[in-house]
Amino acid sequence: MSKKPTAIDAFIARKAEIDTMLARLQALSNEHFNVAPEDVTWGHAGDLAHYAELLKQITDAAFVEGEFAE
Repeated sequence: MSKKPTAIDAFIARKAEIDTMLARLQALSNEHFNVAPEDVTWGHAGDLAHYAELLKQITDAAFVEGEFAE
């Protein structure tokens, strides 16, 4: 007989998923997104602008800022 999942089970699983993603992003950032300074192009800059935009949506929602401000 299996235990029915609870909200705390789902919360802990999602938190672990987020923690893993954040650790991977931090490691990638520490490596300058795997681009050597002499190899940076406008495409790389655009990629980072896109990542920053997506992360801003997340931080705005989490901290009730920007379009999520009350």
